[in-house]
Amino acid sequence: MGETNKISVETVPCYIPSKSSPKDNRYVFAYTITISNIGTVPATLLSRFWLITDSNGKTQEVSGAGVVGEQPYLKPGESFQYTSGAMLETPIGVMQGKYILISDDGINFNCPIPRFTLSIPRTLH
Repeated sequence: MGETNKISVETVPCYIPSKSSPKDNRYVFAYTITISNIGTVPATLLSRFWLITDSNGKTQEVSGAGVVGEQPYLKPGESFQYTSGAMLETPIGVMQGKYILISDDGINFNCPIPRFTLSIPRTLH
């Protein structure tokens, strides 16, 4: 990948108690993602893949074109931020995945989305 196609990903998860129902094993989380082009070539985000795992080991795979209905085009130094959500059957889980992008010079490349934790407040120390 080198310095030409470099993308950074920052994640900020948040529990949404108003949409959750612990008695029904329904825990809703939002997450805000910032995708930044720290390389030297513009790139378009084509698709995403998520692996979501709850604390019982149950997994969900989510994939599709773009993010939140968009396929953002990122010039060097530009960022794109979006918020989405996930629902778990347990109060703790993890998400990880990848974005697939294509640079202006025609190279498809993967950008890993580092694993992050979804947890209700005061569950993890």
